[in-house]
Amino acid sequence: MTVLRRIATWRAERAEYDGNRQPTRPRLARVVHKVGRAVARARTRVASPSAGQLDPTLPATAQVVAVQHPSATLPERPYDLVLLAAVLGLLVIGSIEIYSSTAAYGMTLGSRSTGASGHFLERQLAFVAVGGFAMWMAGRLDYRQLRHWVYPLLVLAVVLLAATLATPPRNGASRWIPLGPLTFQPVEIAKLALVTYLAYSLGRKADRVTTFTVGFVPHLVVCGVMMVLLLAQPDLGSSVVLGLTTLGMLFMAGTKVSYIVFAVLASAPIAYHLVVGTPWRLQRFLAYFNPEAYASTEAYQFLQARLAMGSGGLTGTGLGSGHQTLGYMPEAHNDFILAPIGEEMGYLGVALVLLLFGVLVWRGIRAALGARDVFGGYLAFGITLLFGVQVLFNVGVVLGVVPNKGITLPLVSYGGSSLVVTMFLVGLLLNVSRRAERRPAREGARQELARKKRKRVRVVIA
Repeated sequence: MTVLRRIATWRAERAEYDGNRQPTRPRLARVVHKVGRAVARARTRVASPSAGQLDPTLPATAQVVAVQHPSATLPERPYDLVLLAAVLGLLVIGSIEIYSSTAAYGMTLGSRSTGASGHFLERQLAFVAVGGFAMWMAGRLDYRQLRHWVYPLLVLAVVLLAATLATPPRNGASRWIPLGPLTFQPVEIAKLALVTYLAYSLGRKADRVTTFTVGFVPHLVVCGVMMVLLLAQPDLGSSVVLGLTTLGMLFMAGTKVSYIVFAVLASAPIAYHLVVGTPWRLQRFLAYFNPEAYASTEAYQFLQARLAMGSGGLTGTGLGSGHQTLGYMPEAHNDFILAPIGEEMGYLGVALVLLLFGVLVWRGIRAALGARDVFGGYLAFGITLLFGVQVLFNVGVVLGVVPNKGITLPLVSYGGSSLVVTMFLVGLLLNVSRRAERRPAREGARQELARKKRKRVRVVIA
């Protein structure tokens, strides 16, 4: 009886509670209401000033990427000191070897006054100072503002490349624009303009990169115009570097491999004609396979570089003790700067230089993978790829792996415009690398769930 009385009391209380509460919504209505509130919250977050307005000019995929990468709200972190240390190490090694390889040549420039042996070193240090300011500026500015200067940079680069054709030739090539006592090489501006354009265009086109007419042909046309102007100077080495950099960025963006293979095969007859149809290029190409037969002409510089690399041994002859720089190897401070390094610092010095370049490429790829937006990722990867291709060609020429192309070693070879623009590109790498370590919101929930799973559950049976 007591049990029946409790059941009757519970039913009465339940009926009174149901009569007093509001009528409940059907389950479907409740679900629709919750979904509507979630959509409204999402729209509020997208339209809020902290997340940034959507750009209606971007494709749908690019808008999604822009929403998923709220770069304006991410805090910055300090500069990449590892990358900066590698760059400073290369600059120090390059400055030391430039002085060592040009001290004797500087005494023959007509000035016998004190300090004439440091003529090239003083100019190199001045270029390093200007390049350091350019690197500081590139590291401080917002690299995303370069998107507004993409097409003006392209026009400027094309105009400067065309203007070099009207300048007097120097060593058989018209690659420089005289600026009083100094000269300027427009191909360095072309490198910056091409990488910036590819980063901007590939980021905007997003999934349309896989198409042939939209994502592949326009980029090849822009690169092809620059390559034609470079070949007219003539500058085959820089044109090859720009072409490989373009194909590499297209490959990383998702372009079909068949398109890249088609471009390479289509350019093979043109390359054959450029080599065979030009007598001095053909002589240089034949000297690559048989350097001893051209020991006094086309292969002279390579043979002297090989002699310098071999005489250095493991530890080198010591700084300032090299013999090939005493007038035997011409232009040792430019394209063949690695040869005096190998002679005076040995194989260990060459390995140190290659290690520093490896660190530069590693930190550049790391900056590209952790960029705040798509444009920054492509920009960092393009700059890193440009450095990597140029280093491989220069080292290959000195070691005799590839024919002589006349390509400088970044941050190490003597140069003005090349060094300043290269350090500006390094500053952009440092700028892109200044991003927050992103940690997904669900990662904390997963760690909490894993922590709960690791807890032991004690079951007590009463």
